[in-house]
Amino acid sequence: MGKARLAAARRQAPRAPLGGRGGAAKANPNPFEVKINRQKFQILGRKTRHDVGLPGVARARAIRKRTQTLLKEYKERDKSNIFTDKRFGEYNSNISPEEKMMKRFALEQQRHHEKKSIYNLNEDEELTHYGQSLADIEKHNDIVDSDSDDEERGTLSAELTAAHFGGGVGLLHKKTSQQEGQEGAKPKSRKELIEELIVKSKQEKRERQAKREDALELTEKLDQDWKEIQTLLSHKTPKSEKQEKKEKPKPDAYDIMVRELGFEMKAQPSNRMKTEEELAKEEQERLRKLEAERLRRMLGKEEDESMKNPNHMSADDLNDGFVLDKDDRRLLSYKDGKMNVEEDVHKELSGKAGIQGSDEEEGEGESDEEEAEGERGDPDSHSDLDSNAESEEESGKPPRAQGQTPGKRLRSDDQNTQKAARTELPYTFAAPESYEELRSALSGRSMEEQLLVVERIQKCNHPSLAVGNKEKLEKLFGFLLEYIGDLATNDPPDLKVIDKLVVQLYNLCQMFPESASNSIKFVLRDAMHEMEEMIETKGRAVFPGLDVLIYLKIAGMLFPTSDFRHPVVTPALVCLSQLLTKCPVLSLQDVVKGLFVCCLFLEFVALSHRFVPEVINFLLGILYIATPNTQSQGSALVHPFRALGKNSELLLVSEAEDVATWQRGSLPLRWASGPSSPTAAEATHARLSCLAVCLALLKRCVLMYGTLPSFHAIIRPFRALLTEHLTRCSHPHELQELFQSTLAEVESQKQLYRPLLCEKSKPVPLKLFTPRLVKVLEFGRKQGSSKEEQERKRLIHKHKREFKGAVREIRKDNQFLARMQLSEIMERDAERKRRVKQLFNSLATQEGEWKALKRKKFKK
Repeated sequence: MGKARLAAARRQAPRAPLGGRGGAAKANPNPFEVKINRQKFQILGRKTRHDVGLPGVARARAIRKRTQTLLKEYKERDKSNIFTDKRFGEYNSNISPEEKMMKRFALEQQRHHEKKSIYNLNEDEELTHYGQSLADIEKHNDIVDSDSDDEERGTLSAELTAAHFGGGVGLLHKKTSQQEGQEGAKPKSRKELIEELIVKSKQEKRERQAKREDALELTEKLDQDWKEIQTLLSHKTPKSEKQEKKEKPKPDAYDIMVRELGFEMKAQPSNRMKTEEELAKEEQERLRKLEAERLRRMLGKEEDESMKNPNHMSADDLNDGFVLDKDDRRLLSYKDGKMNVEEDVHKELSGKAGIQGSDEEEGEGESDEEEAEGERGDPDSHSDLDSNAESEEESGKPPRAQGQTPGKRLRSDDQNTQKAARTELPYTFAAPESYEELRSALSGRSMEEQLLVVERIQKCNHPSLAVGNKEKLEKLFGFLLEYIGDLATNDPPDLKVIDKLVVQLYNLCQMFPESASNSIKFVLRDAMHEMEEMIETKGRAVFPGLDVLIYLKIAGMLFPTSDFRHPVVTPALVCLSQLLTKCPVLSLQDVVKGLFVCCLFLEFVALSHRFVPEVINFLLGILYIATPNTQSQGSALVHPFRALGKNSELLLVSEAEDVATWQRGSLPLRWASGPSSPTAAEATHARLSCLAVCLALLKRCVLMYGTLPSFHAIIRPFRALLTEHLTRCSHPHELQELFQSTLAEVESQKQLYRPLLCEKSKPVPLKLFTPRLVKVLEFGRKQGSSKEEQERKRLIHKHKREFKGAVREIRKDNQFLARMQLSEIMERDAERKRRVKQLFNSLATQEGEWKALKRKKFKK
C-alpha cells in the first residue's frame, strides 16, 4: 500500500522545469525531489542557506554537464582528426581584410626567412678572393691560358672557347652565318677555322711577350736612372737620430715573465717508485752481499787478483811470463820548497791498510827470487808493466816496503783482514726463536750495534720475503719488550738503549698492531695480577719496578691516547689509577715512582683533557707530606696518604746547608730503582726535586682543568697549603718563586659557575567572590586572535573546504567514467552475443539445408 501511494503521489505531482543555474522549482515541486535541511535550534540573526535542496535536479544537471564535457573528451581521447583554423585574424572583426592580408604576408615571409637563414651566419657579407667574388669564381669564368707564361691572369677569347667547347660546332655555325650575311663566298671548313684560331692565338701570344719585354726594358732603364740620381739625394742622418731609431721600448714585467716561462725547464719523467716489497728485497740482497764479503774476508779467501785488476800489456811485451811484483818507486814529496825523496816508504804509510799482493799459493823460493830480481833490476825497465801499482796508488793503498818478502807480508795482511772481519758485525741475522737467542745476539754490544742488529733482523726477515717471516717478527716484538724490561731492571738502568729501541718497537707496531697490542696487554695483565696477589697476601701493595713503569710509558707512545675507549690505552689508564690509589707512599722511591705515574697520566689526557681525580689526590698528598703536621691542614687526605704517622713528613726538609746547595733540575729515574744508601745531602736534594716536580705538575693541571666549572672547588685544598703552610717552610728561592707562580695561575682562573638558588615563584592570590568577566566576541570568530590571524584561519578553512569539494568532484568524475566504460563493455558484449547467435542461426540453416539436400539425393 505504501509503495502504491508513493507512486500515485509521484504521478500526480507535476515536475519542476529546469531553468537558470540551479533550476528553481515551481510552487508545487515534486515532493520526492525536495530535501529539507532542518535545524535543531532557531538562532536569531543567523541567515540560513541551503535549507531546502533539490538533490535530484542537481544530480541530473551534473550528469548532463559531464556528458557534454568529460564524456566527449573520453570518446575523443585517441583521435587527432580535428581541424583547427590558425589563420591570422580570421575571426577578428576589428581588423580589415587588407590588414589581414598584409599581416599574413609578413608572417609568411618571416617564417621562410627564418628557415632559410637558420645556418647562414654571414648573410650580408660577400666573400672575396684576390678582390673577386667567390660567387663569380665558382662559375668558372676565369680560365687561365696554359700556354701563357706571363703573369697576367686573363680569360681566353670567346672564339677559342667556342672552338673547343662542343667540338667547335657553335663557332662553325656562327662563322657560316656571318660569311653568308657578309659575303656570298663558300664557307670554310672546320679544319681551316681551327688553323686560323691557332695562328691568331700565337700572334696574340707574341704580342704579349713583346709588351712584357718592352716593360722590362723600361724598368731596367728606370732603375739605372734612379741609381744615378740616388747619390745626389743621399744624406747621412745624425747619430742621435739613429740612436733614437734604434732604441726599442723596454719590456715590462709581464713580457719578462712570459719569456722566462718559455725558457723554463720542463718537468722530466721520473722513475717509478718502488713498492715496499721491492725495497725490502733489495735491502736483503744488499745485506747478503755484504755478509758474503765479510765471511770471505774472515776466512781469507781472496779472489784472483788478475781477475779484479788485469795487468796492462805494452806493445813491446815479450809474453814470456816475466812479472815484477816489487815496486821500487819512491814517494815524491816537497819540504820547504825542496824535493824530499823518502827512503823508507813503509814508515810513511804504516797507518794505512795494506794492499793485497799476489796469490797466496806463491812459494817462498819464487818470492825470494822475485825480490832479488827486483833489487837488481833497473826501475826504468818495467815502467809500463806495473799497472797494478798504479791501481793501488789510485785506491789509496800503500805500496810494498823495500826489504820485506811478499809471502810474509801477505800472511800478515790476511791475518789482519781476518781479525777485522771476525770483529765486524754480521750483515744478516736470522729471526730469534726464543728470548735467549735475542739476548745472546744483543748482549755485550754497544748501543749503536744493538740498534743495527735489530734493524738488520727486521730487514732480513721482512714479511714480503718469505711466508713465515710475519710470525717471526711478531715474536720479535715480544722478545724486545722482555729485553727492555731486563734493561730497566739493571743497576743502573740502561735508559739510553731503551729510548732507542722504542723506535724499533714503533716500527714493528705499525706493521703488526694486533700482535703488539696483545703483547702490551699481556705485560699489563701480569703486573695487575701481581698487585692483586700482593694485596691478598700482605693487605697492601707496593709500587712496581721501573720495568712496569716503562711498559706503561711505551703503551702511551705506541697507541693513541685520545680515544674514548682503546683496547690497550684504557687498561693502561686503569693500571695507572690503581697504582695511585692502592700503593702507599713509604719512601723516596715511592714518591719518585708516583710522580712518574702522574706525569704519564697527564701525558695520556693531554689531548682529551679528561679529569683524573687520582692525580689531584696524589699531588695533594705529596704537598701534605712536605709540610709539618703540627696542626690541621684544612683538607682531608684520601688513601694511600695518612694525616698522621711514620711517613707523614717524608718530604719535610730541615737541613739548611743542604738546602742552600740545591739546584733545580730534572728528577733522575735512578731514584726510582733506588740507590743502596744515599747520603743526607742527596736525600735532601731528592726531596726538594720531588717537591719542584709536584708543583710543576700542579701548574700543568691548573692550565688543563681551568675551564671546568668545579675548578675552584677542586683547587681549594692546594691554595690553603700553598698560602698558609708551604710559604712558611725554609725552601730555596727558586722553589718559592715556583710557589708564587702556581698561586698566580690559580688566582687568574675565572669562576665559571653560578651558585644554586631556589626558584622564585609567584605568590598564590586569595580566592575572591567577584565574578570573572569574559568578553563575548562575534559568533564564528576565534577569540583572542588578531585580524591577520583571523584572516589566515579563514583562508585555511576555505582551502580545506575547496580541497574537499575538489576531491568529491574527482571521485564523482571517476564514478561517471566507470559507468560509461561499463556500459560500453556491456554493449560490446551484447553485440558480440547477438552476432554469435546470428552466426549460429545461419550455420544451423545451412546445415539443415545440406541435410535436406543429402536426404533428397539418397531417396533418388
